[in-house]
Amino acid sequence: MADWRRGRADRSLWEALSSSYTALFSVAVLGAMLISAIVDVQQKASVCDTEGCISARSLLPWASVAGVLTVTIAASRMFGPVLASAAEGFWLLDSPMDRRRLLAGRMFLALALAGVLAGAVAALVAALTGQGLVETGIWAASGGLGAAGLTALAALEQTYERRGVVVALQWFFGLASMGTLGVLVANAAGWLSVAPTLEQQLALIVGSVGLALLVACAVAAYARLREIRRQRLTSGGALLSGLQGAAFALELPLIRDILVEYRCRERGHVRPTRGAGSGANALVLRDVQRLGRNPLNLVVLAATVVVPYSVEALGLQALNVTISAVVLMAVLVPFMNTLRVLSRSKGLERLFPFSPATTRKAAMVVPAVLAGLWSAATIAAFVGASTLAADPVAPIITAAIAGLGGFLGAVRWVSAKPANYSGPLVATGAGAMPPGMMFSMMRGFDVIALVTLPLLFGLPAWVSVLIGVVAFVVLSTGMDREALLAQQEEQQRLLQEAKAERSKPKKRIQVQRRR
Repeated sequence: MADWRRGRADRSLWEALSSSYTALFSVAVLGAMLISAIVDVQQKASVCDTEGCISARSLLPWASVAGVLTVTIAASRMFGPVLASAAEGFWLLDSPMDRRRLLAGRMFLALALAGVLAGAVAALVAALTGQGLVETGIWAASGGLGAAGLTALAALEQTYERRGVVVALQWFFGLASMGTLGVLVANAAGWLSVAPTLEQQLALIVGSVGLALLVACAVAAYARLREIRRQRLTSGGALLSGLQGAAFALELPLIRDILVEYRCRERGHVRPTRGAGSGANALVLRDVQRLGRNPLNLVVLAATVVVPYSVEALGLQALNVTISAVVLMAVLVPFMNTLRVLSRSKGLERLFPFSPATTRKAAMVVPAVLAGLWSAATIAAFVGASTLAADPVAPIITAAIAGLGGFLGAVRWVSAKPANYSGPLVATGAGAMPPGMMFSMMRGFDVIALVTLPLLFGLPAWVSVLIGVVAFVVLSTGMDREALLAQQEEQQRLLQEAKAERSKPKKRIQVQRRR
């Protein structure tokens, strides 16, 4: 296979790199901007000289490492980490060849990618929190070795067709990440006292355990690569190919749809539940029933309440509203499956005996209530000593604006239409693409910026509330440019019919008389 591919290559690696000079120049510019931002943040971090702020910044890298390890073990469990395409599973894995020759390189590539990406993220977070060069290297090594070790462990468990250990580790590191944020808040409030050296010791322990797992599990997994079943290999490859297609189209909601389908197919079946209520209330009660079917989403929503308090402890009060709204948007998306289905299936939406606005508003009730409860739980995060003395209502309004921005951002992210490939395309450096595709990555974040940025610029709170009300009216009606044009054409057609009816000659009334 390698000889066949090399014999049909039309360009060398250097030619491919030379033709992509625009992308390389963009990477260089972004790297320079990132380095400048890191230097600027470290200069500002030197001003943070209080004990609570210093302790909070020292705890944040550990939370990021735990989060990176959680994502790594979840991705490894979902994709394999050793995988093969459907074509390879059809004609290559059935041949009398040693599967280890085909799969060994992929396993080691997965280990290398997990280690490099996790180490880069850990180093970036450590640098942004004002850590020194040595401390940044320690956190990078801890995250990289830990992620590579967990990936090797997942590869070994894949050969045995087991998932219990991997799922347990995913829960452990997820709870550790949220627990670290809780310790960060408690430390900033003075309830606990954590020494910065303890965090570095934990980082060294995680790195050492990750290195041991990497060596032991990689060797054991390499010896058992022949034992992996073909179906287990091709399932991860099929999922990856689907995600790649959605990623090329910059359709993040479609990526989530693919992941939800994979999770439902993995679960198999559920016990059906009879609906309740009538009218639009039936849609609301159906969403309430879904809360009990997926309680993990509620746990994640409750756990993210600690995020605004963590941002406050880090001394980022100015950005607390925007960051909190972004986090709330991310955790509210799983509660909007009804709105997602109705937005993508207009035929199904027309089957309901309601207007589209009524149907969409009914699908927004449960997420809106959850956003309100989340905002009420985070009011104390927006309370400062001077703010409370000046205006006791200000933190309540600020928390409500954060909840409103996150809720509207989630609605925008879920209900946005995909790019229209049937219309005119725009010429870009990456090729021709639809106009809406260039801004698809900003869906949801644009609404959050409109709602929360007035507070950052010092404008009154009623400006954000007014913008949020206007955005809610627009999003709840579900009207877009194409729908408005279709409605305008329909109105013009009715107007022309009315004019034609009036222009017809009037019939005279004939009265019959007796002769």
